[in-house]
Amino acid sequence: MADKSAPLVITMGEPAGIGADVTLSSFRQSAARSLPVFGVVGCARTLQRRAQLMQFSDTEIISVDSTSQFGDAFRYGLPVLDVPLEHEAETGVLSPSSANRVLDWIDLAVKLAIDGEIAGIVTAPIHKETLYQAGFKHQGHTDYLAHLAVRAGLAAEPVMMLSAGNFRTVPLSVHIPLAQVPGAVTHAGIVSQARIIDRDIRRYFGLSRPRIAVVGLNPHAGENGTIGLEDRDIIAPAIEELARSGIDAFGPMSADTLFHEQARATYDIALCMYHDQALIPVKAVGFHEGVNTTLGLPFVRTSPDHGTALELAGTGNANPSSFIAALQQASQMSQSNHAVDKSFSSGAT
Repeated sequence: MADKSAPLVITMGEPAGIGADVTLSSFRQSAARSLPVFGVVGCARTLQRRAQLMQFSDTEIISVDSTSQFGDAFRYGLPVLDVPLEHEAETGVLSPSSANRVLDWIDLAVKLAIDGEIAGIVTAPIHKETLYQAGFKHQGHTDYLAHLAVRAGLAAEPVMMLSAGNFRTVPLSVHIPLAQVPGAVTHAGIVSQARIIDRDIRRYFGLSRPRIAVVGLNPHAGENGTIGLEDRDIIAPAIEELARSGIDAFGPMSADTLFHEQARATYDIALCMYHDQALIPVKAVGFHEGVNTTLGLPFVRTSPDHGTALELAGTGNANPSSFIAALQQASQMSQSNHAVDKSFSSGAT
């Protein structure tokens, strides 16, 4: 289990994208923004070349042998556990030849977290299509992190949380077609995710009794069955079960009146029924400060709420605000909880 003073690790993500850019920009702002000590698992050569493209000639890339060297190195430059690419990536141009190394970086970061060497992981964006072309079999980044935790003998039920400051949402269903959403809204799914939310908001954010607003699926939360039956017959009974177990969940709430400033003060997190219902309000409130946090893992993981932005790579125009917010949130979470809890139980409340 990691010491609370342990560093954070950044996984470099898709080497052709802006992961290197926002990492370098964040490092250059680390003193002014009081960022925690962090290092990179990635390709030092790619970071050096990207620094040159961005005219960061005064930013030194320091290859180190272990995370124990991050602290000293961070005073002088950006520390990197160098796992080099076999073929150097062309900035802004995807190549499946990089895919296996991208996964190697994630694998190593998770091992470091499980071994207690780091306080948490901040993942730069990956490009899933490129990974799929190379034979990647998982749904996405989060699913793969959970797979690695389970393979190591730890329980994991990943729950995606989006946040902008203290405004937080969770989508019950994530990357599925809208036509499949009603079938994914289940009593068991709502109860399971709400329990993970309740536990991890307490665990990582210091709220002793988090208020969970459960959002309705249909317009006006179904109006008691006149605009769809899911809210009345599935969502409401799940909320009642949660309330009986001591979780402060309420709803179903109509989505069209839940996300304005006054309404947001009445809850700590909103459990939404589908992807856009959760992501649109967060991006409207804080587009450049959005953070994607994975609850339900046995280690801390955050990421910026944006993609690889290939067209911005190397230009110096990629905004690092979301990445900086992800670093700050990972640090906050790690201070509230040790990085890996090997007694982790997904059903605990």
